[in-house]
Amino acid sequence: MTVTIRPAARADLPPIAQFIRDLADYERLAHEVRFDEAVLAEKLFGPRPYAEVLIGEIGGVPQGFALFFHNFSTFEGKPGIYLEDLFVRPEARGSGLGKALLKRLAALAVERDCARLEWSVLDWNEPAIRFYKSLGAKAMDEWTVYRADGAALIDLARGG
Repeated sequence: MTVTIRPAARADLPPIAQFIRDLADYERLAHEVRFDEAVLAEKLFGPRPYAEVLIGEIGGVPQGFALFFHNFSTFEGKPGIYLEDLFVRPEARGSGLGKALLKRLAALAVERDCARLEWSVLDWNEPAIRFYKSLGAKAMDEWTVYRADGAALIDLARGG
């Protein structure tokens, strides 16, 4: 079977939405999925896209995706790519699709003169951690992610 990686188009919204739901199920976070598909379409494919998506196909059938966006390294003085989500359907794992998606992202980072490609992984996700390490990725253990969302974000925006 042929593995193909291509940029997503608006017509890919249904499989993208399903990949997000499937990833959330896998990560035990389905209760946190709240997106509205029309809003998601606007944010991905509208006049000001906030993220990009690659679709991974096997034999012409979407079997995975990578959703990413640019960040910026002040120390490097260059942009980077942040991989928000990478998901391959269970039946397609082991096909090389995940590696192909990451390889294409790395190529985009090089083409776009980015300093790095970064992502987060849940600490219990040993299969993913082994996979990423096998590709030469390293954990950034000295960093801790912080988040303000919901009421805390609104309070902060109001001067909280």
